[in-house]
Amino acid sequence: MSGGALDAVLRARRSVRAFRPDPVPREEVAELLDLARTAPSGANLQPGRFHVLAGEPLAALADALERAATSGRPPVSEYSYFPAPMPAEYKARQRAAGYALYSALGIARRDVAARRAQFARNYRFFDAPVGLVVTIDRRMGAGCFMDLGMVLQSFFLAAEGRGLGACGIGAIAEVADIAHAHLELPEEEMVVCGIALGHPDRSHPVNDVRTQRLTHEDFASFRGF
Repeated sequence: MSGGALDAVLRARRSVRAFRPDPVPREEVAELLDLARTAPSGANLQPGRFHVLAGEPLAALADALERAATSGRPPVSEYSYFPAPMPAEYKARQRAAGYALYSALGIARRDVAARRAQFARNYRFFDAPVGLVVTIDRRMGAGCFMDLGMVLQSFFLAAEGRGLGACGIGAIAEVADIAHAHLELPEEEMVVCGIALGHPDRSHPVNDVRTQRLTHEDFASFRGF
């Protein structure tokens, strides 16, 4: 792939939250995973496992996750995702992202019920034909999350390059115990996130949402140039 083609894939990638029902063959998902595993890995530990579901197994997991998430019970995530308290600059970005999403869906800021219903779609993998649950060996050091993140990004880019869409779902970690038990995972596996995968429904307005990204002037410093 030329540099220009890779640039185009990087710029085109976005979180897809509406999918067509067309199935994605197991062989194609397997190829995406093989490509993703080419990501850099410190000491070649290659942390992370991907549990891939479709059809009835996916529907059963989604039902279990949604029931738990909407039952009013507290989150059961095993790791901290957001800073507490949230610094103002990050809170502003979070609010802007939420505003862009709900505005595209026509959901008013004060429509709490509609917002909750939309958020609950995380637990249904946004009705994608393929759902993945990503885990990591809890005995790994914190740095291995960095390696796993590179695998996830490689997976997203490989999907984009094949005309598929994907969305990372951090909310799955809030019902980690349900996912862990439902999939009968070994004790050492920690649920990190989910992924929705499928063919994007390009007519759905939610897939037009783009969040504003920082430019290098905002987050990089240069010395010696």
